[in-house]
Amino acid sequence: MEVPIQAALFLGIIPALFLMFFCLKGYDGYYKDKLIFLTFIGGVVLGVLAAVVRLRINVEPLVIAFLIIYAFFEQLFKTIILNLGRLQLKKETVIYGLSLGLGFGSSFTPFLIIVESLSGPSSYYYLSLIGVGSIGFILFHAATGAYIGFGIYKGKMLKFLLIAILLQLPFNAISDLIFFRAYFPFVQIGLVLYGLIVFVYVVKKIMPQIKEDKDQEKSTKN
Repeated sequence: MEVPIQAALFLGIIPALFLMFFCLKGYDGYYKDKLIFLTFIGGVVLGVLAAVVRLRINVEPLVIAFLIIYAFFEQLFKTIILNLGRLQLKKETVIYGLSLGLGFGSSFTPFLIIVESLSGPSSYYYLSLIGVGSIGFILFHAATGAYIGFGIYKGKMLKFLLIAILLQLPFNAISDLIFFRAYFPFVQIGLVLYGLIVFVYVVKKIMPQIKEDKDQEKSTKN
């Protein structure tokens, strides 16, 4: 069963946009719609590039090394965009990091479908599992995008980048099991659970701090 890449990408973008709408509630005034759109599209482009690299390179001989390299470069891509001069030390960088990560994560849906198609004849069962697993990629990359953005806002970019890389190592280890059909259902569930844990932590514990900082600034001025 073949699914057009354009349709697969669309399937990744829909849940990413839904999550964005959900997460931006209560953050009016912390971002500009134009930059939200641009960072989301930029994330999609970067995600496609990262996914293509993953698909093209045979990781089996040096699987552990590549898991680390992928984590480094994928988080570095986000950091380079978010560390542009106009975004440094700005609260809104956290929101743009979320948007960038959502776009980045949505690009892995077609990648996962390609991996599935290369492994043999596809079925609705396996494609459905891929749809579930791809949510994990969206959640995880959205969370680490916002997390790195928070580090840039606080002037601690390197520290937060390194932590994001470390957080991705278990995620990469789980996702690499996609190539082993016997573990396929457990892999998809694992991706979602891990992505969800990191996402909830960032959305509930990290992002609200920009509101708290703004409230403190107002009270100090008064």
